[in-house]
Amino acid sequence: MSSTDEVIAKARETLERTSMQYQAGPGRRARENDMAKRVTRAAVADLAIIGVAVTLGLVVGPIGIIGFFLMVVAMLIATAVLLATPASAPPTFERLRQTDLKALPAQTGRWLDAQRPALPAPAISVVDQIGLKLDALTPQLATLDDDAPAAAEIRKLVGEQLPEFIKGYERVPQALRNVPRNGKTPDQQLVDGLKVIGGQIDEMAGQLAQGDLDSLQTQGRFLEIKYQGDTAGV
Repeated sequence: MSSTDEVIAKARETLERTSMQYQAGPGRRARENDMAKRVTRAAVADLAIIGVAVTLGLVVGPIGIIGFFLMVVAMLIATAVLLATPASAPPTFERLRQTDLKALPAQTGRWLDAQRPALPAPAISVVDQIGLKLDALTPQLATLDDDAPAAAEIRKLVGEQLPEFIKGYERVPQALRNVPRNGKTPDQQLVDGLKVIGGQIDEMAGQLAQGDLDSLQTQGRFLEIKYQGDTAGV
């Protein structure tokens, strides 16, 4: 394989890897917005490369087959690099603690995306499931009072305990992550702990939904009493 073919192959691999990560990872809406910005940057860069090639062709002379080929390679490299580079830096571990509650699931999802390279494959699938749970939790927080007890519990779990647990795993030396300790390796402990956290998110989402269902049932009873009473009076 020639050096040019290797460049094209690596560019294609980068594009495919980035696409797969964005389809699978958590924080879907935030990922889509970020990817839109990446695509825009790549398009602008490609147009700039074409503009330079056209200018050279007009000023210096025809760029020829080799010049055209180099232009295509430059566009592939620029596109791959810009699509693989986040449009904005993910939130830091410290910033998650100060994030507004309603934006916390999406920001935690972005933070989780940034941790994927450091996680073992079994943990990534669990992280993806947590990401879907965070996506589903976001609309439920839109009407939740920041001072409500449930808000404090969600903030503690999603903004503190989940990131702290993953950071604790990342501090374990790579060579020791597959070494059993007390019957389980750190990799296994990570997966089990993430499953527990995912279950807790499910439970909190269920409690919030139950509150909405109770409110709807109360309103339904009120309307039933009011309008059935009015009908009886007539």
